[in-house]
Amino acid sequence: MAKIDIFDTTLRDGEQSAGINLNTQEKLEIARQLEKFGVSIIEAGFPASSPGDFNAVQQIANTVKNSVVTGLARSIKSDIETSWEALRGGVQPHLHTFIATSPIHMQYKLNKTPEQVIEIAVESVKLARKYFPLVQWSAEDATRSDKDFLVRIINEVIKAGATTINIPDTVGYATPIEYGALFRYLSENVTGIEKVKLSAHCHDDLGLAVSNTLAAIENGATQVEGTINGIGERAGNAALEEVAVALHIRSDYYQAESGIILKETKRTSQLVSKLTGVVIQPNKAVVGKNAFAHESGIHQDGMLKNPETYEIITPELIGDVATELVLGKHSGRHAFFSRAVQMGFQLSDEKLNAAFTAFKKLADRKKEISDEDLFVLLTDQQVSSGEVEVYELEELVINYENNVPTASITVKMPIGESRTAKGNGSGAVEAIFNTLENLVNGEVRILDYRVSSVSKGRDALGEAVINLSYNGATSSGRNASQDVLKASARAYINAVNRQLMNAHFKERVAVIQ
Repeated sequence: MAKIDIFDTTLRDGEQSAGINLNTQEKLEIARQLEKFGVSIIEAGFPASSPGDFNAVQQIANTVKNSVVTGLARSIKSDIETSWEALRGGVQPHLHTFIATSPIHMQYKLNKTPEQVIEIAVESVKLARKYFPLVQWSAEDATRSDKDFLVRIINEVIKAGATTINIPDTVGYATPIEYGALFRYLSENVTGIEKVKLSAHCHDDLGLAVSNTLAAIENGATQVEGTINGIGERAGNAALEEVAVALHIRSDYYQAESGIILKETKRTSQLVSKLTGVVIQPNKAVVGKNAFAHESGIHQDGMLKNPETYEIITPELIGDVATELVLGKHSGRHAFFSRAVQMGFQLSDEKLNAAFTAFKKLADRKKEISDEDLFVLLTDQQVSSGEVEVYELEELVINYENNVPTASITVKMPIGESRTAKGNGSGAVEAIFNTLENLVNGEVRILDYRVSSVSKGRDALGEAVINLSYNGATSSGRNASQDVLKASARAYINAVNRQLMNAHFKERVAVIQ
């Protein structure tokens, strides 16, 4: 079978989604899970874009050992050199550089002639190869580019030393037949194409990203790019878990395998959803909560007789396996720690103890603790940082005066003192946010807010996710609790704290540099 390399860009293209703002610890946690998932290449970020991104890429490159770590760079000398400084500690340093090749981009964005674009592309690849043993070159907006021009520029960048050629459908314009035909045309006309990897990168603007990706594989692509859960700019990217499962289930047709550890699929999806705050739609293929639900009587009857009547993918295949071990208030440390390891968490003793304390508090209020509940508790501990003084919710009381909700909130300030304030609103949540606005130092503007159930039942945890602007910078926060009002307040504070941590890390990186 042919080997298809999986290039994951969750931490670069995926993070460009509106409302997503991951800190360094969260990026590192996702990178570790992507390594467990078995992806070939992790695009950790855009090192030249900010000190925070540089720091995250550098830490990931120095940590991940079983996946190649890459970073994005424009065709600019400073971008390439900055990327080398971030990535040089990796096991196999890899650079991803690009330039637009479509007429509309060359004329209006670059203001360059086709000959100038070829010259820039060649010089950037030559420079990159002075530092990096592996260089991927991308023709931005390839699907709206002239095919013969693509052949010309790819011929030149291969001669300059590119080791991978990426053909992105940058705006999600192509159809599967068109995209497959483009790969076939390039394979037949580019000199030396057999010496490099040919990669597909598809966006989902027309809902065709996964279909286009599979069409590229049918026509010679040996690497495919995408994100977990299909997150990304606009309508997102190709969902890698869907591509990997399709290659597995239809190996008879595609005659290709990805090397993805499919039993890690569910956890990888959950982790990315949890840390980005992007909810997985219930009917999403492979990882949606309804992916294995059957309501029709005919379907249920068939499933009882033989699951294969209506189920081509089993929950076990993607690691969605129910456990017989039930945790509750009488469960001890050993059972809790064992479950944490079983779920794939690797926490320090300090963080395990903190998670266990939170678990016992929850177990006093809840008869049984689900894996979904545990996942929230353990993830929060895994990505927590004690390096920065932050805000902490101490008390929240909601009273109704003349049917108007009033929030009384006490917050421990970063300087260590406690402050209390009151505020009202048209609803309890608005009253909470108005009050917190008076307690937090700085300008806060709410951009988005939502609450969803983490687990099932009347005692389920409710998770609040909030996107806000704090002192002009966008940040997201989240919290889960049986009390959705407290979860909302803590999510607000979490978003502010995340921005404080980001600012701290930027200052630290600036000092180091």
